[in-house]
Amino acid sequence: MQHVTIPQDRIGALIGEGGATMRRIEDQAEVRLDIDSETGAVAVETVGDPVMGLKGPDIVRAIGRGFAPEEALSLLDDDMRMFELVDLDAATRNKNDLRRQKGRLIGEGGRTRQLMEELTGASVVIYGSTVGIIGGPEQVRTVRSAVEMILDGAPHGAVYSFLERRRSEMKREGLSYHEFSG
Repeated sequence: MQHVTIPQDRIGALIGEGGATMRRIEDQAEVRLDIDSETGAVAVETVGDPVMGLKGPDIVRAIGRGFAPEEALSLLDDDMRMFELVDLDAATRNKNDLRRQKGRLIGEGGRTRQLMEELTGASVVIYGSTVGIIGGPEQVRTVRSAVEMILDGAPHGAVYSFLERRRSEMKREGLSYHEFSG
């Protein structure tokens, strides 16, 4: 059994209307969830396939960090899909710096975050003091690099060029990516 703590404002998203999301996670990931809505503590117990059950805590963590339940459940679609968090507190000096860096990561009208998704095929969520990434190993690595570039103060244009270059490399290597129309 593994224990995960999620923010209280995300407990509703984890449980879903009438418990529907929780039941769906339990069925698809072959786990049992014990949710303490007072503290945000979630006990995740594997009840079926142990390999599937390993993804259970990541699904709960992903929902807790702002992903929609459907996106978090996509971790079960492929053994290579992974969930990773980038802690922004470690890269910022204070609350004002955190707010500024989150603004840079999101971009005007959400454009920077959207481009990270479009050019890599990964899903990206900026919530609280973290950046959550769901995708294949190369996709996650590329988004993490882009986030680190932005946190290090790189101009957005340089980050966009890096993302476009990585997208071309991934296409050439035959790695799959999902292109969003928009």
